[in-house]
Amino acid sequence: MTNAPWLDELWHKINGKVEGMNESVGADFPYISYDGKYNSEDADWWTNGFWPGLLWLVYRESKNDQLKDTAEQIETLMDPVLTDFYPLHHDVGFMWSLSSVAQYKLLGSEKSKRRAMTAASHLVGRYNAKGQFIRAWNQSERTGWAIIDCMMNLPLLYWASEETGDPRFRHVAVLHADTTLREFLRPDGSTHHIVCFDPETGERQEALGGQGYSPDSAWSRGTAWSLYGMALSARYTGDQRYIDAAKRAAHFFLASVPDDGLPPWDFRAPWEEDMAMDSSATACAASGMLELSLLVPESESEFYRSSAEKLIFKLNERCTAWDDPSEEAILRMGTANRPKKTHVNVPMIYGDYFFAEAVCKLRGVHDTFW
Repeated sequence: MTNAPWLDELWHKINGKVEGMNESVGADFPYISYDGKYNSEDADWWTNGFWPGLLWLVYRESKNDQLKDTAEQIETLMDPVLTDFYPLHHDVGFMWSLSSVAQYKLLGSEKSKRRAMTAASHLVGRYNAKGQFIRAWNQSERTGWAIIDCMMNLPLLYWASEETGDPRFRHVAVLHADTTLREFLRPDGSTHHIVCFDPETGERQEALGGQGYSPDSAWSRGTAWSLYGMALSARYTGDQRYIDAAKRAAHFFLASVPDDGLPPWDFRAPWEEDMAMDSSATACAASGMLELSLLVPESESEFYRSSAEKLIFKLNERCTAWDDPSEEAILRMGTANRPKKTHVNVPMIYGDYFFAEAVCKLRGVHDTFW
């Protein structure tokens, strides 16, 4: 543990918020907070791993059995998604890494391991061998689409190979990461959100703006997905090319984020009144930089660690809801999808998760559930 009193105080506040959320939210699927209260999503929603992940983060230190019990209940509530022909998607890593893999790592649950392996098998099944990418979404017109977000789903595959000794899961993860490195990341460290391939030939067709402003813009959370996802692939493989990619994305993020640590939803979008901002991008990027700090030489490590610490410090000053007991969430000012004008400048559960995860790392607890 570090000796930074403000981090210990911050962790104490996170504990209090999560314990309060456990009372008010319970075994449910929160996503967006409106008027101080988190909503409830269906069991197959892509963010459903973040709330149990947050519970496990706090339980790991507090050993509060009430948090453990809720996380276990949520995991059970997701079982029909794995068994009852729900339209499963590419985001099963988000869902079961932070729920089932987390519980397996902390408590050794064989049921949790089986759930996570089932999800990993599904993710491998979405692999397009011609294009060497994992397909995003399920709509018929998106058969050849891949997205930057999927870099955060790959740890489920790396973990599955480590657990089983079967390299096929890792092979798919590496091939997808290499395609992302080649087709998504730009020399300046920014990234496309969506790249479309011919599903029959695997040839690249075009990039789309997706949740960013345009195909050539810089969706801020996409930069964070790229940064953290490449760092995680580097951790599992040791490959320098992923370290270099994560560093490129990190430097682009740091060069683009405003002084207060709160980025616009897209770094290249025109500024407008009531601009959509995204605190979750900074929280995710900070946690990714802390992952990266463990992978680079000591001469570089402190730069990424101190950069992440400054970002979390600024988010705490600018975006946290400690002063509002009527707000369930931790982090304000997140934006889910500005092009569709959905959930703009509101708290989001993954912002809460990445903020808490980054604080854990800053306090010296680097073991993650990814």
